Amino acid sequence: MTDAVPLKLFNSLTRQLETFQPVHPGEARVYTCGPTVYNYPHIGNMRAYVFADVLGRTLSYKGYKLTHIINITDVGHLTDDADAGEDKMEKMAAEKAQSIWDIARHYTEAYWADVKALNIRQPAKWSIATDYIDEMIAFAKSIEAKHCYRLASGLYFDVSTVADYGRLARAVTEDGEARIDEVEGKRHPQDFAIWRTTPPGETRQMEWDSPWGKGAPGWHLECSVMGGKLLGFPFDIHTGGIDHREIHHPNEIAQNQAFCCTNGLDVAENSGARIWMHNNFLVERSGKMSKSAGEFLRLQLLIDKGYHPLAYRLMCLQAHYRSELEFSWEGLQAALTRLKRMVMAVERLRNAPSGGAVDHPKFAPALEKFDAAVSDDLNTAIALTALEDALATKKVDDGSKRAVIAHMDAVLGLGLFDLTREGLRIRPKSAQINEAEIEDALARRKAARAEKDFATSDAIRDELAAKGVEVMDGDPLGWEWKL
Repeated sequence: MTDAVPLKLFNSLTRQLETFQPVHPGEARVYTCGPTVYNYPHIGNMRAYVFADVLGRTLSYKGYKLTHIINITDVGHLTDDADAGEDKMEKMAAEKAQSIWDIARHYTEAYWADVKALNIRQPAKWSIATDYIDEMIAFAKSIEAKHCYRLASGLYFDVSTVADYGRLARAVTEDGEARIDEVEGKRHPQDFAIWRTTPPGETRQMEWDSPWGKGAPGWHLECSVMGGKLLGFPFDIHTGGIDHREIHHPNEIAQNQAFCCTNGLDVAENSGARIWMHNNFLVERSGKMSKSAGEFLRLQLLIDKGYHPLAYRLMCLQAHYRSELEFSWEGLQAALTRLKRMVMAVERLRNAPSGGAVDHPKFAPALEKFDAAVSDDLNTAIALTALEDALATKKVDDGSKRAVIAHMDAVLGLGLFDLTREGLRIRPKSAQINEAEIEDALARRKAARAEKDFATSDAIRDELAAKGVEVMDGDPLGWEWKL
């Protein structure tokens, strides 16, 4: 049934929808650009991993044996994505007066906690950049003679030595070039560092001996090396945020071309991957998406304000991954309400016998709609409505309905059968009252209303409101209150 509609994905390199045809029959090999672990990830960063997770789940649903790699950048990524400024890891270690290794460990674990909270599946491997330094040096040595040149500051890649440099970004603009660090002696503005030599008189916490002096690898080099070593060139799909499409991924492609001795990018495989996929930005109008904003929007802030993290996952699924998604608290509340409705609908199916038939004829329209949606470049917004169509289907046995919902949720990753109404009700950090006190007050209010003592009923309602609890009389969800 999962073969009913071929999977089509948008390739950023060709700027068109393409039918997925694996490099290795029956397999799907995917590389995702992971975080630089110098700070907590914000929710815009996490959108990229929800997208990559849905891609991986869809490939599994379509029957492919999935190998998914996500890297952890713990060295070499500079404060500007355009290859400029200080090393983000060294900078944070200096600010915190901590070991750079401790900084990396702390923020890696924080990222992994967010991955778990958002029900993102574990990849086949988390590739840690500092585990591959020897391979990075060997890679750089293999391309140095034909593609690189030395300056005092390190080893640089000459972009004129590969065909179609920058095709992924589609434009070499003055604006693009202005984002690139000016280094004296560079042959072209877009040339980038493969290896950064530690300046005389300086010491980095993370530095290694190399043919180009003691130093550290360039950020772009890491992904080429780990992708090629763990998946083999060419592999199927490379994912990342749309910000990677302009500089990081074109540089990665140039390195891959140099290493594999491939020609122009009219043949997508010459880039190192058959398909390049990018999710669009999460937009937040107040400016709190920036990590320099103090209380920036990270997943823990949403939880502290009383929102279940899977409401954010649902919010991401409600938009197409290639469209901008505007974040608002109202939008998050609407997603939470929608998630509550789904959880209530599956509650009665929780104890249904497992092993029900997915191919029950009553579910055929919903299943066809679902398959067509996810096969159309991961259209999760439509897939969600197919799930709700299935939940609303009447006069069918609970075992079959449970099987169909589980089948769809395996792609959407909401974990509906693991969620409960109580679990979705998260107490905000600022709440001045506990759940037992709320339930006791509601019981007293219910008794007062039964006796038509509306003065007492209103007084209890006002008392709860003063403590941040909104009583929802006639709530169609039957949740009765919210903080």
